[in-house]
Amino acid sequence: MRPVKAALVGVLAVIAALAAGHLVAALVGLSASPYLAVGNTAIDLTPSWLKDFAVTTFGTYDKLVLLSGMAVVILGLAITAGILSRTSPTPGSVMAVVLGLVGIGAVLTRPDVGQLGVVAPIASLFVGLWTFRWLHGKAVEEPEVTGRREFLITAGAAVVAGAAGQLLGNRVDVQSSREAVGTIKASKPAPEIPMTADFAKDGTPTFITSNKDFYRIDTALTVPRLRAEQWSLRIHGMVEKPFILRFDDIMKRELVEETVTLTCVSNEVGGPYISTAKFIGIPIGDVLREAQLKSGPDQLFSTSSDGFTAGSPLDYVLERGMIAIGMNGEALPQEHGFPARLVVPGLYGYVSATKWVTDLNITTFDKEQGYWIPRGWGVRAPIKTMSRIDRPKGLSRTDGKTTVAGTAWAQPKGVAKVEIRIDGGPWQDAELGADVSDSTWRMWRKDVELQPGSHTVECRATDKSGYTQDQARLAPIPDGATGWHSISFTVQ
Repeated sequence: MRPVKAALVGVLAVIAALAAGHLVAALVGLSASPYLAVGNTAIDLTPSWLKDFAVTTFGTYDKLVLLSGMAVVILGLAITAGILSRTSPTPGSVMAVVLGLVGIGAVLTRPDVGQLGVVAPIASLFVGLWTFRWLHGKAVEEPEVTGRREFLITAGAAVVAGAAGQLLGNRVDVQSSREAVGTIKASKPAPEIPMTADFAKDGTPTFITSNKDFYRIDTALTVPRLRAEQWSLRIHGMVEKPFILRFDDIMKRELVEETVTLTCVSNEVGGPYISTAKFIGIPIGDVLREAQLKSGPDQLFSTSSDGFTAGSPLDYVLERGMIAIGMNGEALPQEHGFPARLVVPGLYGYVSATKWVTDLNITTFDKEQGYWIPRGWGVRAPIKTMSRIDRPKGLSRTDGKTTVAGTAWAQPKGVAKVEIRIDGGPWQDAELGADVSDSTWRMWRKDVELQPGSHTVECRATDKSGYTQDQARLAPIPDGATGWHSISFTVQ
């Protein structure tokens, strides 16, 4: 068999296997798709430093890069298996079995896949193995015709199966559920944002981040598809009265609105992973008091529908936490946790901002560990006092009179002061935007007159407790980056 033909046999067999697994997974739970299960398992097994590198380098495209990289690796294995099987189908058959077993193992270890999910990778294994041996036999039997008809049939069937699987997997109509929820109004709305809260005309973000621009960092390869009508939240653990909370139960309660800035622990110094929105929901403290806490718990252990877990310090949660169902006046967007998520001001998101939340277990830090803790991240993760320069941009060119503007945050203490210095000179106080809340960021600006040439500007913030952010540059791992942000620019 010619090498090109042999490679094509391997590639088509793998495509057919993945398509079959995806189609079956659509019937038992899309997370059981071997391709997605292996991808999710790869995320779980990736070292923290590599995940942090991926987020820093690729941002919100990190998952696309992972899936693309997996596709390249699988394609290479398929081509290799095909070429090694030019004279015998044994090498390719062994490769098909190995890949199938990897898929089965990945599905069996996924926390968000039921026992029936293993049917998908089993189907993938058998379809891949049968397709490879069938195409190999046809190619050997018809060396001149090259089995063109069989190849086309296989390719067409794989495309149809894969597309059908995707359509079936998306059959849960989340959009209509969101539309049915409609506009969400709070009984206790948040105070209006003053016009002086941001300096957007000088280069800072707008004070409220639109839903479409709100940063998204999570472990989900595919966004969970939940309808509000079927959603429920289990409250249990170290409580006297465990109970189930449904979406309608929340809607019937007194809804409160709070303006909150959320911050990702993966944010490098000067990074973009911080946003602010008006969240609507109910205080977690009210819910937990209804469940009647027993003595001894110190952790709220939350679980997402996709198996992600986070442990929040219970004292923070009782004082500030919210079960949010709305964001900037509308139901939560699907990618930001619809139907419900947690919002806890003052803690990095990896321990507090569980999206698609379905389970709240009141427990202790000794008994349960959230997803990121065994991977070396800090346990309690309070947000650090930080600031960044939004304007001018690094390596940009400006006129002599320059406005330096930026953002500072210190949830839940609040920002009291921001200072800048030029070229290592004396620190100068910046003008602050309106103080909206201790749970939100604060914008700042400073006009400076500079001589032509290269200049460097640094910034630092001081919170309301009197603490000034650390100068030492530390990476996000294990509990958030520190350091003064600086940029260099040229005055013309």
